[in-house]
Amino acid sequence: MRKRNRILYYGKKFIIFLLSVLVLSVVVFYVARLAPGDPLVSYYGDRTEKMSPQEREWAMEKLGLDKPIYVQYVKWVENAFHGDFGISFKYKQDVIQVISGRIVNTLLLGGIGYLCIFFGSLLLGIFCAWYEERWVDRILCKLGTISSCIPEFWLSLVLILIFAVTLRVLPSSGAYSTGRANDIADRVLHLLMPLTVVTLEHLWYYAYMIRNKILEEVRADYVLLAKSKGLNKRRILFRHCLRNVMPAYLSIMAIAVPHVLGGTFVVESVFSYPGIGALSYESARYHDYNLLMILCMMSGTLVIFFNMLAQTINEHIDPRVKASEVVETSEVTGV
Repeated sequence: MRKRNRILYYGKKFIIFLLSVLVLSVVVFYVARLAPGDPLVSYYGDRTEKMSPQEREWAMEKLGLDKPIYVQYVKWVENAFHGDFGISFKYKQDVIQVISGRIVNTLLLGGIGYLCIFFGSLLLGIFCAWYEERWVDRILCKLGTISSCIPEFWLSLVLILIFAVTLRVLPSSGAYSTGRANDIADRVLHLLMPLTVVTLEHLWYYAYMIRNKILEEVRADYVLLAKSKGLNKRRILFRHCLRNVMPAYLSIMAIAVPHVLGGTFVVESVFSYPGIGALSYESARYHDYNLLMILCMMSGTLVIFFNMLAQTINEHIDPRVKASEVVETSEVTGV
């Protein structure tokens, strides 16, 4: 019975995931095509203005835009199941080829940024909880609050003004200098400012969460019992409080993935960093439907997956939530 309920539980999650992705694809497809703008400009450029009505009709048919939207959607889904996501109107290449040239840069920036946020917020939260209400904790709380309230684009521009324009010690844009794609040191220099913005914008938000959760544990009854038994503060904090907080922290950081991803997209646009974020902006600006579709599906699927992962972790952390899910499943199946 327990095994059957578990299969039904994960099966339900999987069906919800598929339905969410399906709804996302329909919404993105319709919104993109109903948005104002001429997709032919993306493919043909300035020649579009000189086209006759017959030439425009031929061009729309060539790009598959002459059919009703629902017909276009069905055709897109059929092709997608065969691995064909269409060509980019702007780059005149298969959209997978266009994305493959950019996704490594985004994974590099977003991945390193996420690791810095994950471990940095944990260490900072523990440090502030250890020195609760002391001058160090108060200063860090104020500085963290200020840094998290600064818009990403504004902080990016300030860093460019200081380090690229005034001091001229760091490059202001790009992922690497011309002809130095394999130069690790050059890539690191180009990563420093975007990575700083991505990290600072999210670090304190999650550090503050871990700080408060640790302090909640510190004030729990079992901590008073441990102190009465003679356990020192370090042992109580790291062996008991932190261990109880970690499952909730993992759930929070699972939700953090789409947040960090969204911040990475903004930073890429400001720094002209050749990643998925800058590519998403270009595809929306030039009405590059096929490229915009696959980019939205990739990022949207990632958001849905990690939100459901966080929900699943929460349900396993809290037995009451998991029990309610099992009861609901049992009532539906009559078991």
